[in-house]
Amino acid sequence: MVLREQTLTQFTELLASPSPAPGGGSVAALNGALAAALLHMAGALTMGKEKYKEFHAEVGEIMKAAGELQGELLAGVDKDTEAYNAVSAVFSMPKETDEEKAARSGAMQAALKEAALVPLATMKSARGCLKLIAAASGKLNTSCVSDSGSAALCAIASARAAWLNVKINLSGIKDEGFREKTGSEARAILAESETLAESLYREIEQAI
Repeated sequence: MVLREQTLTQFTELLASPSPAPGGGSVAALNGALAAALLHMAGALTMGKEKYKEFHAEVGEIMKAAGELQGELLAGVDKDTEAYNAVSAVFSMPKETDEEKAARSGAMQAALKEAALVPLATMKSARGCLKLIAAASGKLNTSCVSDSGSAALCAIASARAAWLNVKINLSGIKDEGFREKTGSEARAILAESETLAESLYREIEQAI
């Protein structure tokens, strides 16, 4: 099942079901994809307008980057669920002998690392969206200012939700070096994203 190819109704019904996946990590990625799509739309409504002619080249580059992030984040919707399913699959591995227990433990650690790295990638892409929104400030069709604000809110929701998924998976990882490195990187991305989002929201709210 490819989640990103489902209708909105199908996806939300699956999300509301007793199945634990898709869950918060997939929703985090979806929020980021929505942010990128909103920014791309604002760019599309700017291009071709004589009033914004001086910004067309730059807006075109922003749209291209937003499209790439949209694709990455949509793929993340499925990747997060796949990572969760990989963790769940470990629980069905045998654990009768010492060898089986060791194999099971190793598989779980590998699966948890991947389950932490997938939302970390979502965080990076969400931060990328916020940077693009900031770069587009003052260059987009003014009729789209509220859409830019909505994009910023979707992006920070994506980053924050993804951080929670990074954190919960790190809690089960025994590799202290991996925990420290990944956790430190994620916290830095979150802090930068929150600063950007707050600044953007204040600026956009005042402009309306």
